[in-house]
Amino acid sequence: MPEHRMLLVEPADMLRRTVSLTARSLGLEAIDEAASLPQAQRLLRERRYAGAVIAIDSDGTLDLTLVDQVRQGQTASDAAMPIAVLAAQADPEFIEALRGRDVRRVILKPFRAKVLLETFIAMGAGGLAEPPA
Repeated sequence: MPEHRMLLVEPADMLRRTVSLTARSLGLEAIDEAASLPQAQRLLRERRYAGAVIAIDSDGTLDLTLVDQVRQGQTASDAAMPIAVLAAQADPEFIEALRGRDVRRVILKPFRAKVLLETFIAMGAGGLAEPPA
């Protein structure tokens, strides 16, 4: 069975580590973490991912750079891979911008780590057929 490696891009160390450790404890071992845009760009150049959850808000601004790079085929991953984004807020214009980039899910902060795990599973992360209880 092919590995379905996922990428989590989130600057908040505690959230990123909690999701990653919980995922591993549930058998989802193929989740890589990136704390910054440059780190995520490097990982996306080096590896092929089946999906990604990307935090797009930092310092009060929305940054769709990474989403655009994937969609424009500038990474080792399929340009059509599933992408979900993490954001503190979402207005209609923002949702329309994401829709135009084929973003599959918007996860508004604050949220529970379980929501990210369910998102990875929905994207095809290895092993689990159903979300954790």
